[in-house]
Amino acid sequence: YQEAIDSIKLLNESYPNVPFLFNLIGACYKSLGQLKAAAQMFETAVGIKPDYAEALKNLGITLDDLGQLDDAVKCFEKAIIADTNYVDAHYNLAITLKKLGLLDAAVKSYENVLTINPNFAQAHNNLGNVFKSLDKNHAAVDCYEKAIAINPNFAEAYSNLGNVLKDLNHFDRALIAYQKAVAINPNFIEAHNNLGITFDELGQINFAVQSFKHAISINPNFAEAHKNLGYNLLKLGKVKAANNSFMMALKIKPNYAEVYKHLGHLFKKNKQIGKAIENFIQAHKIKPEMDFILGDILNATMHLCFWDSLQELEEELIQKIKNNERVIAPFPLLPLIDDPALLRSNTEVFVSKVHPKSNILSQIENHPKHQKIRIGYFSADFRKHPVAYLTAELYEVHNRSHFEIHAFSFGKETNDEMNLRIKAGVDHFHDVHSMTHKEIAELARSLEIDIAVDLTGHTANSRTDVFAMSAAPIQLSYIGYLGTMGADYYDYLVADPIMIPKESQKYYVEKIVYLPSFQVNDSKDLPPDITLTRKDVGLPDKGFVFCCFNNTYKFTPTTFDSWARILKAVDDSVLIIFANNELSKANLTKEIKKRGIDSDRLIFGDSVSRPEYLARFRVADLFLDTQPYNAGTTASDALRMGLPLLTLKGQSFNSREAASILNSANLPELITNSPEEYESLAIELATNPEKMKAIKDKLASNLSTAPLYDTKLFTKNLESAYTQMYEKYHNGLEPDHIYVE
Repeated sequence: YQEAIDSIKLLNESYPNVPFLFNLIGACYKSLGQLKAAAQMFETAVGIKPDYAEALKNLGITLDDLGQLDDAVKCFEKAIIADTNYVDAHYNLAITLKKLGLLDAAVKSYENVLTINPNFAQAHNNLGNVFKSLDKNHAAVDCYEKAIAINPNFAEAYSNLGNVLKDLNHFDRALIAYQKAVAINPNFIEAHNNLGITFDELGQINFAVQSFKHAISINPNFAEAHKNLGYNLLKLGKVKAANNSFMMALKIKPNYAEVYKHLGHLFKKNKQIGKAIENFIQAHKIKPEMDFILGDILNATMHLCFWDSLQELEEELIQKIKNNERVIAPFPLLPLIDDPALLRSNTEVFVSKVHPKSNILSQIENHPKHQKIRIGYFSADFRKHPVAYLTAELYEVHNRSHFEIHAFSFGKETNDEMNLRIKAGVDHFHDVHSMTHKEIAELARSLEIDIAVDLTGHTANSRTDVFAMSAAPIQLSYIGYLGTMGADYYDYLVADPIMIPKESQKYYVEKIVYLPSFQVNDSKDLPPDITLTRKDVGLPDKGFVFCCFNNTYKFTPTTFDSWARILKAVDDSVLIIFANNELSKANLTKEIKKRGIDSDRLIFGDSVSRPEYLARFRVADLFLDTQPYNAGTTASDALRMGLPLLTLKGQSFNSREAASILNSANLPELITNSPEEYESLAIELATNPEKMKAIKDKLASNLSTAPLYDTKLFTKNLESAYTQMYEKYHNGLEPDHIYVE
């Protein structure tokens, strides 16, 4: 390169204004790593010939390398003006736009690349990465698959495909993708590690251990592989070997939060509870949102419908909860037991160790009485999500004469239709995704939020520590998590008389806000203009159709027993359910066969768009609810589409939600109180067409008048509760149960 530079300089003496020579010498300087000199040469070339597309592109790449991203973008755009079909300019523009976080613009640039050159495999792969960053995982899958179709030996694309499939819980498909990646590139360390993670999710622990060991053999300083190896060795009961792996991971990466979590589990398994708690607390200090390992195992087990050892795990779990050990986070416990006393006990233990009341901020001062009560809704799910689908209209119809509405968003910026609607529906939208718990609490205090409403609770991406620091003088939990928050820094829990009878108040730390009905809905969420046939959703031409589109983690062996007995009693009936991965389908097929039912009568519905999801309810005859974790949003969606839902009312908050929803739809006759009654009524409705028709007709006539879909009435009732708790606070009274008639 230096010899080339010297030769070009000699040529420049005779030919001083040839842009090609300056572009060439710039390329040589760039190859030598002399970026500033390279940039000067490219700039000189462009100065002589302003529409010199290649020099503009090269200058853009160099400025990108120098960290001057905005200037790089301008160069690429000028190159494209000079040559509209210049693939390299479009491609490098997309790369720089992604670095700037301008993801939608990056998508357009990659699409321009692929319009010009549809066989550009790397562009398909990179576009997939942008879609993944936008949480458009299905679009990302499509991109990676196109890249692989063009280049079957594209190991990186296989690995990226595995990553997004893993995020979608398609573990079986992710496994295949990772295996192909490492077959192409045996030294692909990240793919080996992710292959191990996927084996772990599938319960194939021995294979996972082999994958992590392979990754470590390639790079002995790969901390994540040591951590994952230790986690899996612990599952195998190899405590000493697991401990060695954890220690190696900490030696490489001293502040590795996940390792402290797994060390905590190791000590707990070894009955060294004190050391276990120390490690759990240390992990929480570094990364507060982490869950416990046993809860993770059980949750994955339920998602994948691995029930072979479920009973033993449940017995162990219940005993540990009675011993007040930290064994499972609140949310994964909901599908497993229907005992509100144990649910409260477990949640209090979890909160006391993971989200204790914080003294980082001073005690919150009394806010002055405002002309309008300032309500702050806190959530990670102001996007296409069940909580958003339920609450979107609530923010819009609040009485602005008396209330000022704020939204605090923990989630990543999506700008999907629900996100944009909620932004427009509140008075102030605060994107606090990148802020610390302390900063969010300080922001809420600075805005003098009167009532902070936690819409996330103990679910994914929660920020409970914000409430532990007291974001507002009045704090309550609603709809995102179905149960007590287990912490005295929550004053109220919104419910109704069905979900929490007076005699059950002792199972909740909070005071109860009793509304006439619990679940808010969106009256603007109209049925889709789509008609599906039985054939469209894979159903036989005749026979009664039962369905359940709850998530698979809500399925239990007991519920499945009831479904099998119902199918056995109703000739030619079928059950269509939703399962989002092949392994859960295989396991459920195995389970239905074990119960003496032909597997052809169990039909799996695909994951579809929301309009198709809603339209699919019209094809079924009766929705069979799960117990103890009922349908929630799914229940009100089914009823809205004219599909009756049968539920079994339990003891806990989450096992009574569907009963509350049915009562608000004026259909209490579909609420049962025992498995026998549940099965008997399902069979009667399936075999008595006149009774079934009467139920459907009643539901149809109720839709326009039922409280369930009267958003304005619900909001008025909720505002009455807000006003009462606000007045109590300003009158110096302690929180107490509130009854809204």
